[in-house]
Amino acid sequence: MFVPTNLVFGRGTLNSLHEQAMPGKKALIIISNGKSTRANGYLARTEEQLRMAGIASAVFAGVEPNPTVGNVVAGARAARDNACDFIVALGGGSVMDCSKAIAVMATNDGELWDYIFVGSGKGKPIANAPLPIIAITTTAGTGSEIDNAGVITKLDTNEKAFIAATSLYPKTAIVDPELMATVPAKFTAYQGFDALFHSVEGYIAKGANAMSDMYALTAIENIAKYLPTAVKDGGDLEAREHVALGNTLSGVVMDLVTITSEHAMEHALSAYQPSLPHGAGLIMISKAYYEFFVEKHACDKRFVRMAQAMGMPSATKPQDFISALVALQEACGVADLKMSDYGIVPAEFEKFMRNSREVMGVLYSSDPAEMSDADIVAVYAKSYK
Repeated sequence: MFVPTNLVFGRGTLNSLHEQAMPGKKALIIISNGKSTRANGYLARTEEQLRMAGIASAVFAGVEPNPTVGNVVAGARAARDNACDFIVALGGGSVMDCSKAIAVMATNDGELWDYIFVGSGKGKPIANAPLPIIAITTTAGTGSEIDNAGVITKLDTNEKAFIAATSLYPKTAIVDPELMATVPAKFTAYQGFDALFHSVEGYIAKGANAMSDMYALTAIENIAKYLPTAVKDGGDLEAREHVALGNTLSGVVMDLVTITSEHAMEHALSAYQPSLPHGAGLIMISKAYYEFFVEKHACDKRFVRMAQAMGMPSATKPQDFISALVALQEACGVADLKMSDYGIVPAEFEKFMRNSREVMGVLYSSDPAEMSDADIVAVYAKSYK
């Protein structure tokens, strides 16, 4: 187990940023291209904390919800032009993911896809140490504050792939639930289910082990119990804190085990439809996806145990997990999401299947039962609305 990030967790912990060890003298603060980080005062507070620590800073505000290679190129240029020697990633999963890729390209030659090991990537080793990263997460969804990978979209080839290296673990992660109180209800739900599925996938994965199980079950329990409250009342900081805990624990799960193909299948959807939030895509396919493994009796006891963790202590059969999953989606108001609302049509399912195999095919090797090409297409078809 190697999770070297200094984790600072809890309400108000952004105020302790100035007390943390700083990995450089000048920071590039990376935020999204939206307005929330500025409007909610999080950027100003972060800049003040850095000033208190004697750190100069510059700002790069060019990260899209599904970050692209172009975002990475612009961010790396900003880091070099401003002579920044470390990065502060302030935002959600997109910002933290993009920051990892920017950290690599700020110090290395060539193109980002030279260092990608999946899809059409060249798989070259990262020659020069990436810029160090401090991650300050404003959402509870990806666990990227505590892991060593980032997902980036290459628009010209419709590849949504990840860059990963042990050098990309953030040096410090600030997880302050107070920064999550302003996330809108639907995005709270989308992000919460992304975090949930990191642990659900990790729990049924072939590589699941005693350590990953401990983190996964605790994450599932916290998210299932508190996500509906966080969706209904974003200002409920107790609920926010428990969902944030579940998210960070799910990030550790991904450090301990390779998750399964649900993420490969969704990345294919949002690679072609960038307006589709990742968590929403996962929700859309989740019922049919997990029903496939339940019907295969791939890991019956594990589905029962997850149902129990999700608030069904009397669960005795694998199908109970599906019931718990649907109930949680209904409680969060996301049970009726439609692919068609994002321009997806059934004629694309074969294309999505091939994309998921070619770009993120490694995740299929973690599945508890083998999925054929026809099985993958069938899950998309059953999920379609």
